[in-house]
Amino acid sequence: MAKLRITQLRSSIGTKPAQRATLKALGLRKIRHEVVQNDSPQIRGMIAKVVHLVSVEETK
Repeated sequence: MAKLRITQLRSSIGTKPAQRATLKALGLRKIRHEVVQNDSPQIRGMIAKVVHLVSVEETK
Protein backbone atom coordinates (compact mmCIF):
# COMPACT_ATOMS: atom_id res chain seq x y z
CA MET A 1 0.00 0.00 0.00
CA ALA A 2 1.27 3.47 -0.85
CA LYS A 3 2.16 5.88 1.92
CA LEU A 4 1.95 9.66 2.12
CA ARG A 5 4.50 11.79 3.96
CA ILE A 6 2.62 14.87 5.17
CA THR A 7 4.56 17.88 6.49
CA GLN A 8 2.99 20.91 8.11
CA LEU A 9 4.53 24.02 6.54
CA ARG A 10 2.35 26.82 7.88
CA SER A 11 0.89 27.67 11.25
CA SER A 12 -2.68 26.87 12.19
CA ILE A 13 -3.03 30.24 13.96
CA GLY A 14 -5.80 32.20 12.29
CA THR A 15 -7.34 29.20 10.56
CA LYS A 16 -10.86 27.96 11.01
CA PRO A 17 -11.52 25.51 13.86
CA ALA A 18 -12.39 22.75 11.38
CA GLN A 19 -8.99 23.13 9.70
CA ARG A 20 -7.22 22.97 13.07
CA ALA A 21 -9.17 19.81 13.87
CA THR A 22 -8.17 18.30 10.53
CA LEU A 23 -4.47 18.94 11.23
CA LYS A 24 -4.86 17.32 14.64
CA ALA A 25 -6.67 14.32 13.11
CA LEU A 26 -3.81 13.91 10.63
CA GLY A 27 -1.41 13.82 13.59
CA LEU A 28 0.30 17.15 12.91
CA ARG A 29 1.22 19.31 15.88
CA LYS A 30 3.58 22.07 14.78
CA ILE A 31 5.45 23.53 11.82
CA ARG A 32 7.92 21.10 10.15
CA HIS A 33 6.30 18.14 11.91
CA GLU A 34 6.02 15.12 9.59
CA VAL A 35 3.71 12.13 9.70
CA VAL A 36 3.35 9.12 7.43
CA GLN A 37 -0.19 8.00 6.66
CA ASN A 38 -1.60 5.28 4.42
CA ASP A 39 -2.89 6.60 1.11
CA SER A 40 -6.69 6.43 1.22
CA PRO A 41 -9.60 8.53 -0.03
CA GLN A 42 -10.29 9.68 3.55
CA ILE A 43 -6.75 10.96 4.07
CA ARG A 44 -6.74 12.59 0.61
CA GLY A 45 -9.96 14.41 1.53
CA MET A 46 -8.44 15.65 4.78
CA ILE A 47 -5.38 16.89 2.90
CA ALA A 48 -7.61 18.73 0.42
CA LYS A 49 -9.12 20.72 3.32
CA VAL A 50 -5.70 21.95 4.51
CA VAL A 51 -3.67 21.87 1.29
CA HIS A 52 -2.51 25.46 1.88
CA LEU A 53 -0.91 24.45 5.21
CA VAL A 54 0.82 21.18 4.31
CA SER A 55 3.15 19.52 1.84
CA VAL A 56 2.52 15.96 0.61
CA GLU A 57 4.97 13.44 -0.85
CA GLU A 58 4.18 9.92 -1.99
CA THR A 59 6.44 7.20 -0.62
CA LYS A 60 6.51 3.44 -0.83
